[in-house]
Amino acid sequence: MPIESRNIELKVADGTLMRAYASLPSGAGPFPGLIVFQEAFGVNRHIRDVADRFAGEGYAVIAPELFHRTAAPGAELPYGNFDAVRPHFQAVTEAGLEADTRAAWDWLRQQPHVRPDATACIGYCLGGRVSFLANSILPFQAAVSYYGGGIAPHLIGRAPRLHGPMLLFWGGLDQHIPAEQVQAVVDRLRQAGKPHTNVVISYADHAFFCDDRPNYNEQAAHEAWALTLAFLREKLR
Repeated sequence: MPIESRNIELKVADGTLMRAYASLPSGAGPFPGLIVFQEAFGVNRHIRDVADRFAGEGYAVIAPELFHRTAAPGAELPYGNFDAVRPHFQAVTEAGLEADTRAAWDWLRQQPHVRPDATACIGYCLGGRVSFLANSILPFQAAVSYYGGGIAPHLIGRAPRLHGPMLLFWGGLDQHIPAEQVQAVVDRLRQAGKPHTNVVISYADHAFFCDDRPNYNEQAAHEAWALTLAFLREKLR
């Protein structure tokens, strides 16, 4: 599907301005809406490509810049340079993420060609954690988290407040997110009675979906992409 992409600027409730990348299918729609949450390296080429891929599948997509309070608009941090990432990552707060999510949510729902009854979110690494958080804040119809480090132990208390069904991906070789943390997330979702699908790809490492990083695994990425599209089609139909 042909798409139209551009950078936009959103006003956030705390008075800050946040740049975001919007990628929309061409045509009148209506289209389901999707918020794509970044890795810890900004709304970079990879995240913009992911947004464009979803737009090509018929989703109206917005990818907000979650580091807008500490980084310049359009900032792209280099992979592997965690000294550059750390000050921005450490400055992120749950209150700030909530405000950013609401700003992106409001923008999507103000678009005349976006279905108000079909909005989902997805995130990768840092964004996987944010997707879980966002689903506890707003009534998303579905949420997807790819290797969301820090959901356990920091966010699992929010499990009873989740709105939409969750799809979670993890790499079986991931040394950043211990297996016991993955199990803690699954156990808490089960205890809370929240619908979820948990996928551990045994042969994949952390960040297996990012084709700009050394841990990229083509087979795992293709499998996860197919499962993600099927999940979103089912929940947003």
